[in-house]
Amino acid sequence: MRQLEGCLERGLQEVASEQEQIKEYVQEVKRVEATLDPSQGSCQQRKRRFARLKRRLQNSGEKVRVQMAGVMGAFAAGLFCGPEVDQELRDNLDLERWFRLPKGHERRIHGRKHAGVRLVQEGATLMPALDAHKDKEEPFQAEELLGYKDAKPPRQEQEARHRREVMRRARSKKQRPILLAELERRYRDAP
Repeated sequence: MRQLEGCLERGLQEVASEQEQIKEYVQEVKRVEATLDPSQGSCQQRKRRFARLKRRLQNSGEKVRVQMAGVMGAFAAGLFCGPEVDQELRDNLDLERWFRLPKGHERRIHGRKHAGVRLVQEGATLMPALDAHKDKEEPFQAEELLGYKDAKPPRQEQEARHRREVMRRARSKKQRPILLAELERRYRDAP
């Protein structure tokens, strides 16, 4: 046991300088996180602090800090939304939290790590269906669902589904010639 303690001590001594550097990076990340917390000031104040922090990291010249600034720049566009946006979804982080539950449903449905494009294309009608159980303790009764039996998705969603189907066929080596023949026939028959 003493020998193991000695090995651990020597190992920690060898990486002490790297650990100090990592602690500084952690402090930088905490500063960035503080600019994203709505309790830390108004949106405009936090946005200015975020921009100053990004400039400071960018100008540091240190590789890791410059990379942090690059990531901050990539996320900056959606982080500080104005008052016209629903206050429940103030930034990209809130949007991601909001999508977490349906994305989990979608992952369990098809067994993959991502939710896929279906959530984006059919989200308007899919979200209420996926979240219906959140506000209800017992299973739905048939009478409760009868009002929805003839419901149709919005026109934009139907068009998105159609485009997805056409693009899927266009990517398929077997379906592409059939699709091209159909499009050519439709083009010839058009007035």
